[in-house]
Amino acid sequence: MVNSLTAQTQRGLLGVGGSVDTSIVPAEGRTTWTPGVPGGVPYRTTVCRTVNASSYGNGLQDASAAIQGAVDGCPVGQVVMLSSGTFTVNNLILINKGITLRGAGAGATVLQKTNGAVPYSYIAKDAQPLVIIGPNRWPKTVDSTSASLIADGAAGATSVRVKDAGGFAAGQFVLVDEDNYATAGWIGLPDRRGVSTNVQIWASDRAVFQRHNPPDQVDDPFPDSLSWFSRPGRPINEVKEIASVSGNTITFSTPLHISYRAAKTAQVTRYDSLHVKNAGIEDLTVRGGGDGNLRFEAAAYSWIKNVEDTMWLGEGVAINHSFRVELRDSYIHDAAWPVPGGGGYAISLSAASTGVLIENNIVTKANKVMVARASGAGSVVGYNYMDDGFIWNTEAWLEVGINGSHYVGSHHILFEGNEAFDYDSDNTHGNAIAMTVFRNHLVGRRRDFTGTSNVRTAGLMYGSWWHSFIGNVLGEQGKMSGWFYEDPGVGSARGNAWGDASYIWKLGYDPTHWEQSFDPKVRSTVLRDGNFDYLTNSVHWDRPARTLPPSLYLTAKPAFFGDNPWPWVDPTGDTPLATLPARQRYERSIGPATAAAAAAARTAR
Repeated sequence: MVNSLTAQTQRGLLGVGGSVDTSIVPAEGRTTWTPGVPGGVPYRTTVCRTVNASSYGNGLQDASAAIQGAVDGCPVGQVVMLSSGTFTVNNLILINKGITLRGAGAGATVLQKTNGAVPYSYIAKDAQPLVIIGPNRWPKTVDSTSASLIADGAAGATSVRVKDAGGFAAGQFVLVDEDNYATAGWIGLPDRRGVSTNVQIWASDRAVFQRHNPPDQVDDPFPDSLSWFSRPGRPINEVKEIASVSGNTITFSTPLHISYRAAKTAQVTRYDSLHVKNAGIEDLTVRGGGDGNLRFEAAAYSWIKNVEDTMWLGEGVAINHSFRVELRDSYIHDAAWPVPGGGGYAISLSAASTGVLIENNIVTKANKVMVARASGAGSVVGYNYMDDGFIWNTEAWLEVGINGSHYVGSHHILFEGNEAFDYDSDNTHGNAIAMTVFRNHLVGRRRDFTGTSNVRTAGLMYGSWWHSFIGNVLGEQGKMSGWFYEDPGVGSARGNAWGDASYIWKLGYDPTHWEQSFDPKVRSTVLRDGNFDYLTNSVHWDRPARTLPPSLYLTAKPAFFGDNPWPWVDPTGDTPLATLPARQRYERSIGPATAAAAAAARTAR
């Protein structure tokens, strides 16, 4: 199930960054995408210590202290090797320095938490993850260190000028953010049931918060919700590495992905501890986490590779306060609690995490295959197979698939080369902006669940501004009976604004208020260029037709494609779709017996 290519093979020929032409992306969504570990994940060969499962009864005795001791005693740059077998880990393992924790392979080495998550329960006896890469469980920024910008930091710039740069130094990782709550105001909403409404929502020019006037039952709890995943009221943000400090000028190692404005009280803020750099988890299976399975907490240039991650409560992989970390070649599946509310997300980006690479993974059977909350700037979600997002006992609802949303503030994520049942940008806890969706196959159907509610290949909910859909293939050949091209969002037979059919496009809707017409700013800022759909069997362009680049972050074919054609999504070619390696691995791993057993288990629930 998990790709076993070495790190050198996976990344050595990729040419990440460099002279990639991104000019096809409109200015609002364009940035420099150079995600993940620079030069690729290193393959370390020096083993400092081996821990054997047989020494701990092959799972009968808790091995947490032994593994933690091996990690603590391992020199930077070396490997703690776990043998084949099962290890019970009922106390979390903290990797707080640049070492590698490696098993004998996914399925061969298993880390299990026996007092954590259990299937279809929102209760864990012990709410801890299995492994954290970071200085501690709860790293945070220190507001007393905040330095205000004295001039706007322009998108694409590598430096900012602050009032006082004292205490900042080269090598530090810092937060850059701006206030979009205190500088917001009430704005009117679109028509409801075809007539104007006096209901308003709290929004700035970039951020829309889930707060209505008059109050609405869907509103977040203010002011508490303002600090769920960001500093209070500052969800538009990113983590930066300081390259140098000269006077009151702070220079970063990578460009800003969006402008940060002095009028919005933009600031640079330090963390309470040093980020952990160059740490990795490889070649093992994890299961049973009571607060997620694996977490990056204030990590940089770190990775998870060739890991099977299953049966967790919370997030399968959580990426918080982190910079240029990488999740690759892994299989994340079967959340313990696939129900809305945060208990069953497969991958989560939160708390300003920046430059993350999520590549060549299989993600299935979670409530949401991924979320991004006040985070994601400059990140790439590339060449993943993400399927079977579902809500337990409401399986007909077509969940949000690949996306950069679920809390206000996320921006400038690239989604390239994935296969997923849909792309959408939700407004559950506010909006997400400036995303690019490039050369993906958006199917409109899940593999193992029949979807009859909110069926679409591509959607944008209220407030999802400046999205670009370029070069995608939408729908499935020969399976578009009963579909329509676009929901107009201005009225249906039920008296609501939105219909019940299946649509290629569903733009500007609010699923908590079906009576509300489309968001005109969503439709005026969306770009749809070079997308082929199997309903009209044609390619549609908003602008004059142009040549699609092969990638917006790679300069060469990824090694994990092997002999398969790349780009595998080619909407303007004779063959719109070829083979996605992640899906190919998944298909090869399941047979008729496995598929029948899965269907029987779903029926029995």
